[in-house]
Amino acid sequence: MTFSFTSLAETVRAGAPLSPEDVLSARRWAWGDGAISAQEAETIFELNRLAGTPTPEWADFFVEAMTAYVVNRLAPRGYVDEANADWLIERIDRDGRVDTMAELELIVKVLETALGVPAVLKAYALRQIEAAVLTGEGPTRRGAGLVPGSVGEVDVALLRRLIFAAGGDGATIVSRDEAEMLWRLKEATLGAANAPGWQTLFVQALGNHLTAHSSYRPLDRCEAARLEAFVADAGGGVGAFLGRMARSNPAAGFRAVFGRKTAPAGRAADEAAAAAVTADEAAWLEGRITADGARDPLEEALLAFLEEESGR
Repeated sequence: MTFSFTSLAETVRAGAPLSPEDVLSARRWAWGDGAISAQEAETIFELNRLAGTPTPEWADFFVEAMTAYVVNRLAPRGYVDEANADWLIERIDRDGRVDTMAELELIVKVLETALGVPAVLKAYALRQIEAAVLTGEGPTRRGAGLVPGSVGEVDVALLRRLIFAAGGDGATIVSRDEAEMLWRLKEATLGAANAPGWQTLFVQALGNHLTAHSSYRPLDRCEAARLEAFVADAGGGVGAFLGRMARSNPAAGFRAVFGRKTAPAGRAADEAAAAAVTADEAAWLEGRITADGARDPLEEALLAFLEEESGR
């Protein structure tokens, strides 16, 4: 019997649960040809909604299959464009929020897997976690028994993965928007029974925002498409590409693809400049620390970290 996502959806609509055998059949079928069509992706999302609280087997398949679909749906593979990010949010969003951990995990996995993702997708996921902490409702709170105004272990783990996700804007560097969000969470959860890892994440992330340096900048989607076209030019695959490069000046070849670049400054100088807190950063930090006229334990820990980093 030929497997059909549509038939499986009809069975689940009739009230039947998604069994491990159903998931195994779906997994074998989906990876059989290595591709999922747009119609199949829609059906998988519908099955995830119909499943309510999905089994671990289904959640794993859902995240794996939809990550592969979203990240590799368009050329160049590995890049998610604005339209694709909007498509994913529309399928997940219900009244401005994510309902299941499987759906939140999907967004996180896309950000961790892709080489480039629009900032809107990370911002959407971070809003979901912030809302869960502030209201006590949301996918990270299912079955946790936590109250509003506290940061749980699940929240800490997801925040860490999201903030440092490879596909996010400014990967490995914590942005000002992310720092502002973490500060809001700190203010809202002072004195609460927060997870042990919360203070560590707060200090590390804010310290990163104020002092970190990274020379790594992934190719953007347009540059990646140009490189892909250059490699495929005149056919013959990778062997032909290497042959063309061997017969030419490699540096000139790459300039033809990406254009001439200004020579970067010395790495040591860049790192030293980034490690020094700028006047703008100092003003931002002072404004937040002095807003209530007192220093809390997390602020003290952050200041101690910055002092240690400065070598004073």
